[in-house]
Amino acid sequence: NFVDLDDYIVKKGGISIKHIFEEKGENAFRNLEKESLMEVCKKDNLVIATGGGTPCFFDNIQKILGSGKAIYLKIEIEDLLERLETEKSQRPLIKNKSAEELKGFIGLTLLERERFYKQASFIVDAKNITAKEIIKLIS
Repeated sequence: NFVDLDDYIVKKGGISIKHIFEEKGENAFRNLEKESLMEVCKKDNLVIATGGGTPCFFDNIQKILGSGKAIYLKIEIEDLLERLETEKSQRPLIKNKSAEELKGFIGLTLLERERFYKQASFIVDAKNITAKEIIKLIS
């Protein structure tokens, strides 16, 4: 089974992540994210897709690792910039950033989060990997 943690949070809260950030702020979102992670980690045989910040707050990385295997889908800044540029309007932390600001933000954020990401059970170069190949790796 598969759960996208952001989708779970939206369903649970009845409000989009964008609106959670706008109406309640990032701290409220991170608390809801932690609570939701704890709930889904109680389930067996589950693949959980988390947002990039999830492992970096509270003790989330320990909860993730204590519940199963963690996979860090590593991607270069330029490739991440290309992916995120098309989704900016739906991502509250980057929606108002220019391309140059976004590149700087991504670089700084990756630098800050790398210590959490490197704790993953597996680190996978995600540039040219398909979902099927990832499933094969974790099987």
